[in-house]
Amino acid sequence: MPTTATTDRPDATALGRQERQVLSAVGCGLGDDEIADALAVPEDTVAELLARILVKLGLRDRAAAIVHAFDCGLVAPGRGPRARPASRTVAVRAAESAPRMGISLLGPLQVRRDGRLLRLGHLRQQAVLAVLALGAGRPLGQQELLDDVWGMEPPVANVVPVYIYRLRKALCDGAGPAVIERGPRGYQLVPGAVDVDVARLEELVTGIGKADRAGEPLETVRLCTRALDLFRGEPLAGLPGPLAELERLRLVERRIALVQRKLEWQLRLGQEAEAIAELFALSAAHPLNEPLAAMLMRTLYRGGRQADALLVFERARRRLADDLGVPPSGVLRRAHRMILRGDEAGPGPGPSAGTAAGP
Repeated sequence: MPTTATTDRPDATALGRQERQVLSAVGCGLGDDEIADALAVPEDTVAELLARILVKLGLRDRAAAIVHAFDCGLVAPGRGPRARPASRTVAVRAAESAPRMGISLLGPLQVRRDGRLLRLGHLRQQAVLAVLALGAGRPLGQQELLDDVWGMEPPVANVVPVYIYRLRKALCDGAGPAVIERGPRGYQLVPGAVDVDVARLEELVTGIGKADRAGEPLETVRLCTRALDLFRGEPLAGLPGPLAELERLRLVERRIALVQRKLEWQLRLGQEAEAIAELFALSAAHPLNEPLAAMLMRTLYRGGRQADALLVFERARRRLADDLGVPPSGVLRRAHRMILRGDEAGPGPGPSAGTAAGP
């Protein structure tokens, strides 16, 4: 039986953006490895997307997908499997020409489309978008959105569909398709249509862990710097809702852990001056973080600044007493005793108690 695409099958509009990119590339004759390189995704992801395309469109195999890509207009004649090698870039360029959108949560919420900053409405509406962005492509039902954004005080009216409608208009901004879709299990951002900085942060954290375990200090410092450059201030600043509050705390801790990891390796590399400057700035921003204060004390002491190291201890001790009514913990007391004894063989600048498990 010939492998063909029939007219009673769904067309490419039934596919998501990334699925259309894959179908277009398949129609141009690219292999899975080439598509993976072009779209910067794992080869396994390409195979999964192609399998999903075949199911959605009711196609039997890859050959049927190639025919369908031509039939629905994703690929023009002369750009198929026998096209010149140079034409393989056409599908990639077409995919890259689609409007790109970036959502930044590592600071006040910002959304940019093709470099332009979009207006997103009031804070509660922005919080709905933040929850969708934090969902990493997972469909979220209306009740889950209500719980994450309103908590124990849900709105009287059924506002979620209204907010989704307004967000779709704001994000579309008169150019390109909507980036929020609704399926049987709820709302989600269209996969592949949006770049979320929190997702990029987690990818970098994975790379940092690998570099750290491999004993590659320069690469660890470089990746930590890239991850920290994503932060523009307090994550999700000003956004209401239980999920925003939880994620704000988690991401602040993530940032502190990344700074500590970076500074630990900088100290091992002999970059004491850079590490001390960053430690002072971070300790000032988080005066009740005792592992940070202890790291600063040890670093100052090893740089020959014993008096400054003891002053850091006194300031931390007073702040803990005034703000929390507690004495210094063991990590601060041990650093203090090391300095008073003049212990040159004291704890090194390696992973502190707060970062032993990694950022």
